[in-house]
Amino acid sequence: MEGVWVKEILQRMLDQMLTFLRMRGEKAEKGVDLDQETFCCSICLDLLKDPVTIPCGHSYCMKCIQGFWDEEEKIPSCPQCRKTFIPRPVLVKSTMLAALVDQLKKTGLQAAPADLCYAGPEDVVCDVCTGRKLKAIKSCLICLASYCEKHLQPHLDAAAFKKHKLVEPSKNLQENICSRHDEVMKMFCRTDQKCICYLCSVDEHRGHDTVSAAAERTERQRELEESQQQIQQRIQDREKEVKLLQQEVEAINHSADQTVKDSEKIFTEMIRLIQKRSCDVKQQIRSQQQTEVSRVKDLQKELKKEITELKRRDAELKQLSLTEDHNYFVRKWYGCLKKSDSFLPVHSIQLQHFNKGQSAVPQCRNKFQELLDEEFKEICQTVTHVDVFLFQEPKARADFLQYSQQITLDPNTANSYLFLSEENRKATCMAVGQSYSSHPERFSIKFQVLSRESLSGRCYWEVKKGFGGISVVLLYKNKSTVKKSFGENENSWVLSVFKRGFIFKHNNITYPIRAPASTKSPDHIHSAASCWTVVVWSTTQHS
Repeated sequence: MEGVWVKEILQRMLDQMLTFLRMRGEKAEKGVDLDQETFCCSICLDLLKDPVTIPCGHSYCMKCIQGFWDEEEKIPSCPQCRKTFIPRPVLVKSTMLAALVDQLKKTGLQAAPADLCYAGPEDVVCDVCTGRKLKAIKSCLICLASYCEKHLQPHLDAAAFKKHKLVEPSKNLQENICSRHDEVMKMFCRTDQKCICYLCSVDEHRGHDTVSAAAERTERQRELEESQQQIQQRIQDREKEVKLLQQEVEAINHSADQTVKDSEKIFTEMIRLIQKRSCDVKQQIRSQQQTEVSRVKDLQKELKKEITELKRRDAELKQLSLTEDHNYFVRKWYGCLKKSDSFLPVHSIQLQHFNKGQSAVPQCRNKFQELLDEEFKEICQTVTHVDVFLFQEPKARADFLQYSQQITLDPNTANSYLFLSEENRKATCMAVGQSYSSHPERFSIKFQVLSRESLSGRCYWEVKKGFGGISVVLLYKNKSTVKKSFGENENSWVLSVFKRGFIFKHNNITYPIRAPASTKSPDHIHSAASCWTVVVWSTTQHS
């Protein structure tokens, strides 16, 4: 069935193309205009755009017929012949028909004749046309009327209409008519902030601050442009903030995912450790169980032997008690007394159960539960207070000072040619080495020193420098970086300040920074971390 209507469509398209070629030939011979209604969409009344042909053979713009079918609640149908289609046809652009329309546009015939440019529901209609209104292409602010291409011609040709102001078609022309004097409102009353006509300016608005509407527009246009610039600037600022917030979202998600991953790993290790300890306790209990059971069984075996011997003696005594021979009784009795010395001692057996172990495990569990509860509270507090910087960047020094902290230099790391003073908050380069005690963290290759305090989050410091240069360093402190020169590895960042400029160094790569020199003496360096008269600070690196 689908192949049949496809064949019909192709046949109709071929007929249209032949008709088009025939009409073009007639035009070349007779000089007549083509009837382009064939190539117009009956929905938008304009030349076809992305033409499609439905099974009944009628052609439409793809968007027009899709919109028409989307609005219908029932079975899709043709807007012209009302033929219905089940299921809804799949629309495919007709390349042949699109080529014909493109050819029309190239030959300059794409503009439909005036009698075809009918106004739709959303179009401005021509005020001169009678019967079915044509679509207006211009509106006149003097005539307060809209014109189609045909009726606009006098405004383009006649000298009397040359000064008329033509604008894009507008439906609001009547709003420019004064309701009191029925005149065009060409003036603006600044006192009452409303458009008025000339008669209004000499009547009820007499003595008011009035100007021409054009003059008011010119002045307000400048204000509009300024407001537009401010809005555009604000849009850019907000877009940057949105981008920063998006980065914060990604950072939060990444941090949360990483934290969950790390916590799962740690808890898995804890579970594995607990399981190992459980196996160790179990093995120890079983081993002790075998030892105690073996001991008890040995004792049980001895007792059974003793019971057997006692039963044999009891039988002998019983038999002796029944004899009537007095001499035999006396001899046997004294013989039994001698054998009684070989009797086993009476055993006092105290079985050692695992009562202590049974109580020790619950005690361990309770202590572990208390530790977990305590640590869980601390973890919850840490997770609740996540550092998310959703605020405006500080701009003035007072804004930065809220992140300032007091830190001190670590004498154990100071190079021997650095002299620490002012409670270890000032470092001075000396020509003679200082008598510092040996320490594994002391820098020996350069004038370097670390701070005692470790910092995290957003911090701020100010550094005073003397007449020479100075380097402010941020680093992750670990064994691989503490003995190296700052800026020569991926775990340290150095900002060096000299009289002529700044240099940034990281991972042994140097970046010159173009910035104006400070006018203060001594120079002040403002940075987003923390120190006061401190050369270097560090933080502990976390895995």
